[in-house]
Amino acid sequence: MNARQAAFLSLEKMRKSGSYSNLEINSSIEKYGFSDADRAFYTRLVYGVTERMISLDRVIGHYSARPCEKIDPDVLTVLRMGAYQLLYMDSVTPYAAVNESVALVSKSKKSAGAFVNALLRRVAEKKDEGVYPDSSSDRIGYLSAYYSYPEWLCRMWSDDYGYGKCESILKAQNEAPFPTLRVNTLKTTREELISGLKERGIFCREGDISPFAVRLDDGARIGTLDETADGRAFVQDEASQACALTLGAKKGDVVIDVCSCPGGKSFSLAIGMENSGKVYSFDLHASKLSLVGKGAKRLGIDIIETREHDSTKTVPELEGKADRVLVDAPCSGLGVIAKKPELRYKDKSAVERLPEIQYSILSASSRYLKPGGRLVYSTCTLNIRENEEVARRFLDSRTDFRPVDFSLPNGKKSDGGMLTLFPDTDGTDGFFISLFEKVL
Repeated sequence: MNARQAAFLSLEKMRKSGSYSNLEINSSIEKYGFSDADRAFYTRLVYGVTERMISLDRVIGHYSARPCEKIDPDVLTVLRMGAYQLLYMDSVTPYAAVNESVALVSKSKKSAGAFVNALLRRVAEKKDEGVYPDSSSDRIGYLSAYYSYPEWLCRMWSDDYGYGKCESILKAQNEAPFPTLRVNTLKTTREELISGLKERGIFCREGDISPFAVRLDDGARIGTLDETADGRAFVQDEASQACALTLGAKKGDVVIDVCSCPGGKSFSLAIGMENSGKVYSFDLHASKLSLVGKGAKRLGIDIIETREHDSTKTVPELEGKADRVLVDAPCSGLGVIAKKPELRYKDKSAVERLPEIQYSILSASSRYLKPGGRLVYSTCTLNIRENEEVARRFLDSRTDFRPVDFSLPNGKKSDGGMLTLFPDTDGTDGFFISLFEKVL
């Protein structure tokens, strides 16, 4: 099984089943045991084709006599792979990109070899010349086709943040993110962790926001590190670390994380509490809660109690019992597209339904707090309707809560208790954090 064959199988599986790219990639890497070079090539090809599908189909449709929807799906996947190599992978020669694509399609669709050969040769010769809309006369169409995002999303970000900021976000989320670790200070220090990684030739540095973050080179085999296997660290973006820090949970507190899976923020909270107190980790799906239990055991945390629960409702016996509550609400995920590129293709109507669910969870979860207790409402999305508008709606409906301004360790400050981190300027996931205090 070579890297191109594996990439084809993964892309076809994702097309048919709708599975997430990161899960499919991790599964295939483990299954096929690639060399470092093949692993990197395979990963780039799967992520890249998924990420650039709108742009690739624009190019393929431009050079094909048949529209993309009329091309056999297997053949279209091979064309996308070949075009991606020609347009975005300078390390691959045009000869290799074309010939390997022909060889790949000939295994199952032999008759399509001539079509694939001819089309990809035109792409190799002309690249994407004259393919995209004019950026001055069709600004949204240009952003969509060139950066490979649906037009509704480009329009939303342009309206919300301005055209220039929108383009900057699109560009940033098309770049491979650097993996980030959260140090488990129950077992080690950041200095010791960095020293150990560097001794083995793994490039890393301190994070920019969290005092517990370690950023790794994007080529590091993060899934096979001893440090994550033995619980000295776990994978967590700095934005999520900042979210947990903002809640300010202390040793001995009672904390409720209402949408906890896969558990990273519960882990950060428990570690910050020095494994003293109580963390209730809720999730709607019981099947996911085992991830929290296994992770806590690996990290040496024993104060987390998991529970299957629909957080649009309140657990009566816990009302008024919590010092801190985290509502990291289910969201559209538009801030983590760099890690899950398929999220850009979410249905707009599904995104529009989320604020009502988020508000219901926030309202129900607020009843857990004691007077003086604090609540963080957060999402990993860039969408004012899911973020600021939900937070303001909550504040407008409650006289017993007030916003609390806060600063991150790097000095970035909230405005009215709300703060958004952007991938283009903060180097993190796109992330929204808001902080409230119960005053009555």
